[in-house]
Amino acid sequence: MTQLISRRTLLMTGAAAGSIAALPAFARAPDDAGTRLAALFDAMFQDQLERNPEGATQLGLDKGANAGLRAKMSDQGEAGRAAARATTQAELEQLAAIDRTALSAGDRVNYDTVRYTRESAARVQTFDFGGSAYGPSPYVISQQSGAYQSVPNFLDTKHPIGTASDADAYLARLAAFGDQLEANTDRLRHDVGAGVLPPDFLLDKTLTQMRALRVPADQALVVTSIARRAKARGLDDRYGADAAKIYAERVLPALDRQIAAVESVRAVATHDAGVWKFRQGDAYYAVALANTTTTRLSPEEVHRFGLDQAKLIGDRMNALMVKAGMTKGSVGARLAAIYELPGQIFPNTDAGKAAAIDYCNGRLAAIRKELPRVFKRMPPYQFEVRRVPKDIEAGAASAFSQAPAIDGSRPGLVYFNLQDSAEWPKFMLDTVIYHEGLPGHQFEGGLALSNTGLPLIRKTGGFSGYGEGWALYAEQLADELGMYEGDPLGQIGYLKEALFRAHRCIIDTGLHHYKWSREKAMALFIDGQGEAPGFAEREIDRYCGSPGQACSYKLGHATFVTLRAKAEKALGAKYDIKDFHEAVLGSGRVPLEILEQVGNEWIAARAVA
Repeated sequence: MTQLISRRTLLMTGAAAGSIAALPAFARAPDDAGTRLAALFDAMFQDQLERNPEGATQLGLDKGANAGLRAKMSDQGEAGRAAARATTQAELEQLAAIDRTALSAGDRVNYDTVRYTRESAARVQTFDFGGSAYGPSPYVISQQSGAYQSVPNFLDTKHPIGTASDADAYLARLAAFGDQLEANTDRLRHDVGAGVLPPDFLLDKTLTQMRALRVPADQALVVTSIARRAKARGLDDRYGADAAKIYAERVLPALDRQIAAVESVRAVATHDAGVWKFRQGDAYYAVALANTTTTRLSPEEVHRFGLDQAKLIGDRMNALMVKAGMTKGSVGARLAAIYELPGQIFPNTDAGKAAAIDYCNGRLAAIRKELPRVFKRMPPYQFEVRRVPKDIEAGAASAFSQAPAIDGSRPGLVYFNLQDSAEWPKFMLDTVIYHEGLPGHQFEGGLALSNTGLPLIRKTGGFSGYGEGWALYAEQLADELGMYEGDPLGQIGYLKEALFRAHRCIIDTGLHHYKWSREKAMALFIDGQGEAPGFAEREIDRYCGSPGQACSYKLGHATFVTLRAKAEKALGAKYDIKDFHEAVLGSGRVPLEILEQVGNEWIAARAVA
């Protein structure tokens, strides 16, 4: 899965249309609709940066005229939430004032895509509770949401320390971290008053992480990070002491109050896993499902899709296992047996986990050499694999990706959660590298960020259905490129991940629509695909905190492969996989329904060319 900043060439029906859309604003008539749209996009993007300074830093855009943003943090209090709602409505009105019919084909894609994001945000904002994780979350604080678990890693890995000004900005942000903690705690109390509180098991993990974070100043990451990096830059040694003072006076008291608040909520929490238990739960799930998958499918339709896909993938996997001589037991039991084979598990030590990361970086380098066979362009960024920081392992996703800085000053990062090495046998690692790294998230995201034909608001936005669908398609593409030749277990691992995504559609709708228990959901992962209990637990807990998002992978994958099959059939000898990839990636990240539209237009135009 991917974690993006605020989330996000052009697919055209012909080269001439593409060249028109790519014209800079000064080449257009001064008052034409395209110019007004470009100006509106610039204003919207600038407002987005100012309301989300952390995103500006992650993109590497907190410099020049935006240098002041490096010392700021987003307002997570009621004023910030109100401003976000007001901005959404204002931007929808501004978009409505532009004549869409007067736009070029490329600008219509841009217009439709950005308008979709604001309409979707408006639907989420009608619910006066929750926060965000890998999409809208009903919980402002959980094992995967809240400033307590995101800010320390952000300050350590994203905030640069190159000058005294950078270090001063870090201290300002550290103080603001305390304000964000207080705002999250206030919102938690508000939401609990409305009957919206996480299940007991999520709160247990949240408290585990919070208590691990609550350490003396000389052990706190937010203190040791600036002290270490300022010293390396030869800066004044006061920065460590100043950070310790801010931590003790602003952060620790706020964290203590938050821990106390979460403990009080834990005392009254239930074990019910899904959002169906809330007064607005069914309506919230429908909105969250649409927001993350960018489809109009009902929970019942998604559930049935998952069941059908699981059957197809399971049958294919069974055939491979039989061919490999694995004939005894269910598919899940045979998958679990692979974990026990010699050489599959890296030692559960720091050295063993470092070896696993080295292996992953080697696979990333290996597939990069093969990609010119099926792609016309390569992203101009560096990419690497890292381990999830120890202090957030308990609640972090099993694997995720973070985009590079837009100027290339920071590489794209793929993280593996190695809390227990036994959860990541070697036969599973390759396909996840292809999903999170190349040609998955980092490849697709790198092409979007470097695409000069897209406005910034499109480059840096994103949709789970598109992004996760592409990344799952990338796993299939790696198989087609021969990355598993001579490695039957690796190919089984690839299919296991595909089955995993089909099961997600079943489980997510099961939890939030069909009122499944956490234990029933975990059993499908453990019995149906041989997962380690710890892995299954962490995944299920993620779906509880991010309703709907887990369904986006397989639904998005189905859209890409359906479009490709349609293009192959319609174009015949004219079909070229490089052209197809350029088309579906060149449009930038779009909702799945818009992807279908632009894909069909490309096929029609190519057929008559």
